[in-house]
Amino acid sequence: MRLFLCEKPSQAKDIAKVLGAGRRGDGCWVGNGLTVTWCIGHLLETAPPDAYDARYKRWVLADLPIVPQQWKMQVKRKTASQYKAVKRLLGEATELVIATDADREGEMIARELVEHCRYRGPIQRLWLSALDDASIRKALAALKPGADTFSLYHSALGRSRADWLIGMNMSRLFTLLGRRAGYQGVLPVGRVQTPTLRLVVDRDRSIANFVPVPYWAIDVLLNADGVDFVAQWMPPNDHCDDQGRCLNPALAKQAAADLQGAREARLAKLRTERMREVAPLPFDLGTLQEVCSKKLGLGAQETLDTAQALYETYKVITYPRSDCGYLPLSQHGEAATIIAAMARSDQSLTPLLPHLDAKRRSRAWNDAKVGAHHGIIPTAAAPSAGKLQGKHLAVYSLIRARYLAQFLPNHEYDRTQADFECAGQALRAVGKQVVEPGWKRALPQAVSAAKGREAPPPQPLPRLIEGQSCAVQSVKLKDLWTQPPKPFTEGDLIKAMKNVAKLVEDPRLKQKLKDTTGIGTEATRAGIIQGLIDRGYLSKQGKALAATPAAFSLIDAVPRAIADPGTTAIWEQALDMVQSGEMSLETFVAKQSAWMSKLVERCAGLQMTISGPAPKGATPWKNKRKRKPAKAA
Repeated sequence: MRLFLCEKPSQAKDIAKVLGAGRRGDGCWVGNGLTVTWCIGHLLETAPPDAYDARYKRWVLADLPIVPQQWKMQVKRKTASQYKAVKRLLGEATELVIATDADREGEMIARELVEHCRYRGPIQRLWLSALDDASIRKALAALKPGADTFSLYHSALGRSRADWLIGMNMSRLFTLLGRRAGYQGVLPVGRVQTPTLRLVVDRDRSIANFVPVPYWAIDVLLNADGVDFVAQWMPPNDHCDDQGRCLNPALAKQAAADLQGAREARLAKLRTERMREVAPLPFDLGTLQEVCSKKLGLGAQETLDTAQALYETYKVITYPRSDCGYLPLSQHGEAATIIAAMARSDQSLTPLLPHLDAKRRSRAWNDAKVGAHHGIIPTAAAPSAGKLQGKHLAVYSLIRARYLAQFLPNHEYDRTQADFECAGQALRAVGKQVVEPGWKRALPQAVSAAKGREAPPPQPLPRLIEGQSCAVQSVKLKDLWTQPPKPFTEGDLIKAMKNVAKLVEDPRLKQKLKDTTGIGTEATRAGIIQGLIDRGYLSKQGKALAATPAAFSLIDAVPRAIADPGTTAIWEQALDMVQSGEMSLETFVAKQSAWMSKLVERCAGLQMTISGPAPKGATPWKNKRKRKPAKAA
């Protein structure tokens, strides 16, 4: 019997439909000599410490570090019935096709079952990027040998075990140290969670410690041939900060007085330059979460859930948990079909159609930059009018707009810079005139600023000629103050997690973090942030995130290596070596165990000071033996 093992029931139903397996069985679909079954995420989980020794049910400092000699997996209670069905089917199968999500975690969900249930038959891999019928048929016709993706499993397993070592040991250690300080709660520590929390703690401290500095600016209203426009005063560099802001009030006031006494400004230099902007790439998940946070007010997890529904339920977009915005060249041939399907389903696109060229190949099509997944784009299964509503329609519209932008010309405009001399002072006016809207025709909502953050529209300048004089209409001296950094929103924090290389000084680690797109993965970042909110380490005030007192205490107490994104870079480098076969899984885990043991030894004598109440959901110490310790992210 040929068995297809999927990650979710909905995914299994879609694949079974294409395969003609229409008869419902016990935890499966059956038909045509094959069976399609499913997991419900991970059906297995790494066993907790007390599965290795009953004494670990009590949290005792002398028992640390806990390092399993033989790792154990156990069946999740909530999905035990589906595990039994999958185990039975694996026992009956003569051939297996892994059809879980096409990523490292999806590989682990399937392979841990294969290993636990001791399936020893041949394996093939179905690599899907979309769940519409056409995409499923295309992937079925190009099955990969199972050996091609096996290394993804060991890489995922290495990450899982390393996370367990930190989560179980460091969470127990700092909870016990917190108990010494009178803190009656669990202090969870995690490989990605803790560096993420540090980002917010550092930002909040920057805001709290910010000292505003006054600076001065001058706007001069000029007139040429009856047309008013604004020029800005250009103060001497030696009186400015690194952003060109004048810090000398006496100088600014004297300049304003000089300008108010002038009647004309002479145009000393005029330069016009044709500017061309290429279309932004299709979305990766992190960029989608960032844009949806700013434009739609959606949280990171809410954006992921919405995109996942568009992929699984509505089947109108490709796989959303992608960390790549580029597209494979092979996908370009489907562009005309996808554009035609979208045009038929939505009449509002009609005015855009004359400008679209399905043969146009933007920079997005680049095989060298496509990883396991390509950018998030629409499928040919475009939604009919009224099928999508609310946030589903809003998110789909953004994804569609980014895709359509690839088939429009560059956005072109003329940027004019006019430098004036007036009463011994330098003035500069900048104007912008759009020549070709280009790809911005498709993205009016995707490129506009969030409500309340709109920048003033660029001013058009009148026709100017070097040497001409323009009348001075008015002069406005502005007394301004530098502003503190803004608190993180969820979208901002996702972006910071992706671009965390900026915080690392070691050039090798900095590059590694760029190569691995920061800390966390596209699939996990939203859950990490939501977990910090749910546990009470982060609070939300409108869209803004803020660290709680317990978060500050935890970040101050843990070893810098645990909260340092550079550590993540080292781990990711080692995991890449596991995936490429340069390092064995056993060697990787042994190195992590040795490192963890040294950290525990070094930190066991620390004295902690915990401020603030226990976070929400933290386990009270007096009830700890009766309740399962909180998991570290």
